[in-house]
Amino acid sequence: MKKAVIFDFDGTIIDTESAWFDIYQQILKERHGFDLTLDEFVKVVGSTDGKLFDRIEETLGFTLDRAEFHELVNARFEIIREQLTLRDGFLETAKQLEARGIAMAVASSSTREWIEGFLTKYGLISYFPIIVSADDVETVKPDPAIYLTALDRLGVTADEAIAVEDSYNGSIAAISAGIHCLIIPNDVTRSLSFHEKGQLMESFADFDYALLGQPDDGGACV
Repeated sequence: MKKAVIFDFDGTIIDTESAWFDIYQQILKERHGFDLTLDEFVKVVGSTDGKLFDRIEETLGFTLDRAEFHELVNARFEIIREQLTLRDGFLETAKQLEARGIAMAVASSSTREWIEGFLTKYGLISYFPIIVSADDVETVKPDPAIYLTALDRLGVTADEAIAVEDSYNGSIAAISAGIHCLIIPNDVTRSLSFHEKGQLMESFADFDYALLGQPDDGGACV
């Protein structure tokens, strides 16, 4: 029987990734005449943007001022931050899991400050007593360290957990940790090919509660 569900954050709970892609694309085009393609961007989704900068710099032939670039990106993100919403069906899924007595955690390559800020804003912080972020590990996704740490803090084995991801890098991290991974792509990651061990779903409406090993009655088991 499954005891826990571990959620990725960016792109899974809130689709920040579509916003990031638009902003990165705009700034790179305006300042450097660089056309960032979706194919290039999705290769680093779920991890860090360091590899993306490496690829851009290789193409441009010079080194970007990454600190300055991040300031520009963050300034534009703040303008549209309030427009971001939870992904359709996520809240209903979280409520179902809570009612069934399933523990929940967040395992993300983002910082704890970033994750907690959004979870607090949307009234979700109580669902996630355990948050594992980039602050807690030396290597982020696709390395499995974040998921292994989440399992340890939850006090469950990989067989007792389910991971929910939206990206290739994130799903590889979960699968490498031995966790069954549900993949719910967003508009940015929908074109990706995923590992054969991942279970692909169209939306949270398709969440496979049967995997929990509990009666599908919408409530807690007794």
